[in-house]
Amino acid sequence: MTAVQTLGRRGFLAGAAASAVAAPAWARQDSVKKLTDGVTLIGPAERASRLARAQALMVKLGLSAIITEAGSSMDYFTGAQWSRSERPVLAIIPREGQVGMVMPKFEEPSIRESLGVPAEIRPWEEDESPYAIAAGLLADRKLASGKIGVEETVRAFIVDGLATALPWAKVVSGAAVFRGCRMIKTPAEIALMQTAADITVAALRHTHANVRAGMGPRDIAALMAERTVALGGRVSFNLILIGEASAYPHGSRQPQVVSEGQVVLMDCGCNVGGYESDISRTFVFGEPTARQRKVWTDVQRGQQVAFEAAKVGVEAGSVDRAVRAYYESLGWGPRYKLPGLSHRTGHGIGMDGHEPVNFVMSETTRLAPGMCFSDEPGIYIPGEFGVRLEDCIHLTPDGPRWFSQPPSSLDKPMG
Repeated sequence: MTAVQTLGRRGFLAGAAASAVAAPAWARQDSVKKLTDGVTLIGPAERASRLARAQALMVKLGLSAIITEAGSSMDYFTGAQWSRSERPVLAIIPREGQVGMVMPKFEEPSIRESLGVPAEIRPWEEDESPYAIAAGLLADRKLASGKIGVEETVRAFIVDGLATALPWAKVVSGAAVFRGCRMIKTPAEIALMQTAADITVAALRHTHANVRAGMGPRDIAALMAERTVALGGRVSFNLILIGEASAYPHGSRQPQVVSEGQVVLMDCGCNVGGYESDISRTFVFGEPTARQRKVWTDVQRGQQVAFEAAKVGVEAGSVDRAVRAYYESLGWGPRYKLPGLSHRTGHGIGMDGHEPVNFVMSETTRLAPGMCFSDEPGIYIPGEFGVRLEDCIHLTPDGPRWFSQPPSSLDKPMG
């Protein structure tokens, strides 16, 4: 990752996705106020609090340290932003004391640019083992013989390397610490997610108003990307599905063109300050049929069923079960069968667009204040069309709150 890419991950050096084409001149507006003006980024005090929470969990769970590699968890705890490659970059968080960072020597100046916490840097040269360097750091801290928790997305070759370099330690899953911290969002995190959602909603409304007959997915995505950037967000994704393609949740390679009576499904997200939005809207270009209206209305009610079921203390799986029970009463399904809802009702969201845990039938994790989820119980009819409405929620002690307000009518599909 270059320096520009590193800064861009924070969501303010914004650029449209490489595959997007330029928006048509008639749809552009140069005087757009950035919604990111005045936004507060995650700072040293917030990161110090995260590290303290992780260390308290490590003590409780009997872990000597936790380790993660380049990615969102490293960013979460240290601010260091880097992409994964065959050269490991590791963050070692001990149960007490300062963070340790293991990184390629020649990359050290670039990685330091984004590092947001005090840290002991242990660089490794190209002919050295990063795992031996990590083991040496732990040995110097007298932690090389305890239980070392590894973040669940760390690649297998790194886990194997650490286990070999730490023969007196027990390398175990550190998911309980990483999830225990990251799943519960603070007000600062929720504020960034709210701004990202506000940008996506505004860009969706602008784009919807400028959709014309004959457009394809790339044309609509370009409108969405340009407005997202103008509003201050960094484009994460713009999935546009037209006609029958909307019946397949992640799309089709078949040619798609907007025409009278076609369903258009837009699933879009952006990043602000390292945090994601994820919002879907479905509309009909022209006059909807009675069948399109019914399916849209069924999904709109399904989304509300999920919202009402998402109460603090219940199992996450109960939200998915509530939606499926409602859909089955209407004749959709049963369970994950089509026509009906073939995917989970929602997923965790935060620094990553998809995070643990999910609104899926078998999930037993209980909901707690600070958790954030998408709410997206679509209905898909193969060979015809699909409808997905998606808005994200955050849990408060008094129940769920929307980041973006769902539309209540197909006649006003953007709310």
